[in-house]
Amino acid sequence: MKKAIIWIVAVLVLGLGIFCYFRFGFVFGEGVKAGQLNHVVYKGVIWKTYEGRLIQTGFHSNEKSNGVQSNEFNFSVSNKAIADSLMRCGGKQVELHYKEYFGKLPWRGHSNYIVDQIISVEKALPATEIPIMTGAE
Repeated sequence: MKKAIIWIVAVLVLGLGIFCYFRFGFVFGEGVKAGQLNHVVYKGVIWKTYEGRLIQTGFHSNEKSNGVQSNEFNFSVSNKAIADSLMRCGGKQVELHYKEYFGKLPWRGHSNYIVDQIISVEKALPATEIPIMTGAE
């Protein structure tokens, strides 16, 4: 009986460990996002983390409100040096490499997307004039 309990506890601990690894430590995906860096802030009550927002070109439809909104990429940064560099790039066009996790950890950030590399930084793109189309054309 004692051996059975030990085996059950061992299997449960192993299962919990595997679940936690895949939920919080397994990199689900990697990619690159490009756009205009809106902001990077250092915030938090217990765990201070770096959080940022990237505004991507184009628009998408928000299914909940049936409206059109700009594409926003909310991300966290776990490396202080990268966050400090991004804090000096507000308003510039940036390309960021990120890793996507299934779950969030409070000390890693408020997002499932963790930026781990700055690929490029350029001056902000100039605003272009949108031609107005009339019915006569």
